[in-house]
Amino acid sequence: MNPLCALSCFSLLLAAATSQAPKPCIVPDLLTGGVSVMTADGSMMTSGTLAYDAFGRRMRARHYGSFGNHTFAVDELMLYQQETMYEINWGTMSCRKLPLDTYFMPMHVPADAKLLGQAFLGSSSSWGMGLLTNTWYGQFPNNDTYSTVFTEIGCLPLTFLYFSPKSGWTLISTYNWVIGLSNPLDFFPPPFCYDVAMEKSAKPYTFFSAMESLAMKAKSMA
Repeated sequence: MNPLCALSCFSLLLAAATSQAPKPCIVPDLLTGGVSVMTADGSMMTSGTLAYDAFGRRMRARHYGSFGNHTFAVDELMLYQQETMYEINWGTMSCRKLPLDTYFMPMHVPADAKLLGQAFLGSSSSWGMGLLTNTWYGQFPNNDTYSTVFTEIGCLPLTFLYFSPKSGWTLISTYNWVIGLSNPLDFFPPPFCYDVAMEKSAKPYTFFSAMESLAMKAKSMA
């Protein structure tokens, strides 16, 4: 075979292989599903619902959980365009307004994330027996680290694993995703939040640090 032809064929094969490598993806624009959170030591566990709107850059997470013998419910509204997070307590009809870090939304794979690997959940032996997933990892500007798993087809989030030296590991799992929104009003705070002043914070909250705050609050109430 002509060496030039062989080199050209090899280059084409290499380009094809490279183009098939998983790339960071973005989830569907509107999603509603279930969410569960567990801290590394297993002391806090929650389950609830999650609504996501990419157009307005908004998320709403409702958590119902336990810490020891204590149960609690927390409702969090994250408005990324406004850099604001509302922590809503329906039991006391009270609200906290907190600064929100807009660097990272856990509903997409960051452009600088690195691919850890690709794997089937279940089996690839037959159609319908397994789910092809991609695992990504990276680091936040504050050096906290994360690992996240998304489906290869559809780019649906499955798990988020977040590590902070302050609180250790936090595992967030999502499931039962439906494309679309069941209630557009999810992204508006209740009336008793309207006049609440923004609290001062050493640094803005993220989706994950909000989970840390939730764990510490549950611990103090137990």
